[in-house]
Amino acid sequence: MLNATPAIVTDLAPAGVLRAALNLGNPVLVQGTPAAPTGVTVDIAHEIAALLGVRAEFRCFGAARESFAATAAGQADICFLAIEPARAADIAFTAPYVLIEGVYAVPRESPLAAVADVDAEGVRIGVKHGSAYDLFLTRTLRHATIVRGGEGTEAFVDGDLDAAAGVREPMTEFVAAHPGYRLIEGRFMEIAQAVGTPRAKRQETIEFLREVVEELKASGFVEHALRRSGQTAPVAPPA
Repeated sequence: MLNATPAIVTDLAPAGVLRAALNLGNPVLVQGTPAAPTGVTVDIAHEIAALLGVRAEFRCFGAARESFAATAAGQADICFLAIEPARAADIAFTAPYVLIEGVYAVPRESPLAAVADVDAEGVRIGVKHGSAYDLFLTRTLRHATIVRGGEGTEAFVDGDLDAAAGVREPMTEFVAAHPGYRLIEGRFMEIAQAVGTPRAKRQETIEFLREVVEELKASGFVEHALRRSGQTAPVAPPA
């Protein structure tokens, strides 16, 4: 495993602890509570902290946009977010460690049958404000309208919308609990989840994080952490 130089330790954990921002809104990455979070991102943060010779301290948020804002403002040293161009000006990302699918839910009797059908005039899609799929759909949709809310499914149901966008695992649970809805087969995007750190960090520090993530994937650490937390999402391939 890699060794962190004193300069990297000072740069990445200036407060003497590794402050990790967690997005509790993504159940693939984090489970548990703010007081006792668990999951693959918690395990990765502990591993990085151990390499630095410090402890990990967790700052939990309910949405990706909040985790991003805290890290960009220097209130966290690392974060776990999807790689998105809108975030890259403030956050330096590793290669992804896990791949998550973005999918659509629609009313069971909806005429929308395929992913391509959703981007049509008059179609309104509920999304979680500031999520990776919000950012992706904002820059890729040409005809459909995005309706943002605290949760995409809440905006979808409350607003009687045509579709909801979200991560496959919680969306699968949503339709299982609400028989009046179904998932459209296939995905509209692949969400590449990575470790991020403020762009102002030293290049040596950024490269250290990138190498750590590659080692954790290659060793099976990420795979074991995902399965231990009950997740089925695939580990990302080597960079």
